Amino acid sequence: MDHRSSSPPQEGYLRPHELDRSTLASDTDPRTAALQLKIFRRMPPWRKFQLIEDAILTSRQLAMAGLRARHPHAGPEELKRRLMALLHGEELAARVWGPLEKLAGPSAAA
Repeated sequence: MDHRSSSPPQEGYLRPHELDRSTLASDTDPRTAALQLKIFRRMPPWRKFQLIEDAILTSRQLAMAGLRARHPHAGPEELKRRLMALLHGEELAARVWGPLEKLAGPSAAA
């Protein structure tokens, strides 16, 4: 079953294949962006995967730091459960890892 919408995109919305890919970031000088693309194209696949893995790990560390700052009294299991909600959505996190209230009591939902 195909769940993709067959309706036309909203006005002003571009589909991924319609986006301008001439630069990696809108705030990057075009010459710098061209050099970055040249480097990425020459990079072996294993190095690209390594960069992606590093970015994922860094983003999770930053997310955990934010969760620890917002919930300073939360234990490791509660923090992990909150991270799962950030990564996968609350509905899936609750179904797979259980309700947050089980870890931290009724006030934990905030």
